[in-house]
Amino acid sequence: MAEALKHHIGTGVVRAIAAELAGAWPAFDAPAFTRDAQRGLDALELLPRGIHIAAAMRRHLPAEYPEAVQILVDSLGPPIGESTLAGMGVFHYLPHVAFIRDFGVDHFEASMAAQYHLTQRFTAEWCIRPFLERHTEATLAQLRIWAADPNVHVRRLVSEGTRPRLPWAPHLKAFIADPTPTLGLLELLKDDPERYVQRSVANHLNDIAKDHPDVAVEVGERWLVGATDARRWIVQHALRSLVKRGHRGALSAMGAGSRAAVRVDRVEITPRRAAIGSTVRFSFDLVSRSKSSQDLLVDFAVYFVKADGSARPKVFKLKRVTLPARARASFKGSVSLKVHTTRTPYPGTHRLEARVNGQALPLGQFTVLRPR
Repeated sequence: MAEALKHHIGTGVVRAIAAELAGAWPAFDAPAFTRDAQRGLDALELLPRGIHIAAAMRRHLPAEYPEAVQILVDSLGPPIGESTLAGMGVFHYLPHVAFIRDFGVDHFEASMAAQYHLTQRFTAEWCIRPFLERHTEATLAQLRIWAADPNVHVRRLVSEGTRPRLPWAPHLKAFIADPTPTLGLLELLKDDPERYVQRSVANHLNDIAKDHPDVAVEVGERWLVGATDARRWIVQHALRSLVKRGHRGALSAMGAGSRAAVRVDRVEITPRRAAIGSTVRFSFDLVSRSKSSQDLLVDFAVYFVKADGSARPKVFKLKRVTLPARARASFKGSVSLKVHTTRTPYPGTHRLEARVNGQALPLGQFTVLRPR
């Protein structure tokens, strides 16, 4: 069984942080901090552990925040890319970002400087959000400067830290209501050379699409004019949720706005009766009814049965094709009935359909059996 995330911040991390702080500030009482930080730690989950250790830092570092946070910065190891610290090891710095989030909002300059260094070792997307709420214009001004920073992690923070609906952090309600300020930042990053930043820009625009679909489509259409392959990828990834929902504007931006002139043929679903934990496979052909070539975005939807017996569709990407006149194209896919952290399969009849340029075309159904 995979180790629980919370165990990546335990006694070893506390002792390592104590040694690092003592190295940056000889007056630091490492044993007292270690005892304080470990008290009650085992009962906490991941984020509360980071907050708990940050509170212990505050009690054992100098009372003046600017002095304390500078010691924190001086204690940091090498940036990502120059160190062997990788994977879950970067959660070593979760208490550091919690320190800034919880104690630094009234000290803008010192905290922004610290976040610049921290995001190169872990991420500052969580701790920068209170600054966007309390010091909106000043934070946005700093982020506009960071959008041109040579460090990829700093540039990514500009996009990721301002995402309106960042999954693991409080939503930015002001930017959900009006995304204009963050759209200006995305404009600065839309041609970033690194896929790490490009993906963040796409996810940010996808966040905006959830509340302002027409705005996201307008931005996507504008970015596609004279677009590089990388920028075209950003737009395609950003509009993915709208495309799955059959939004006509998003489909049109992707070149698949026309209603598909096709019929479904040769459908196979195997098995038709499946156990929880198994996989259902399917295949089908699309046959053109048109006298001209068609650009098709082909997805598929599964109407998963819920615990209350209702069924709701989940759409999955399948393939993009150019279908010649009167031609045929074959497609295949699979449906996992394994228990996932985000989805639990339930017994019942599951409908399956193709989504072609947003149009639903029934494929058939399969039954998930009750466990014996």
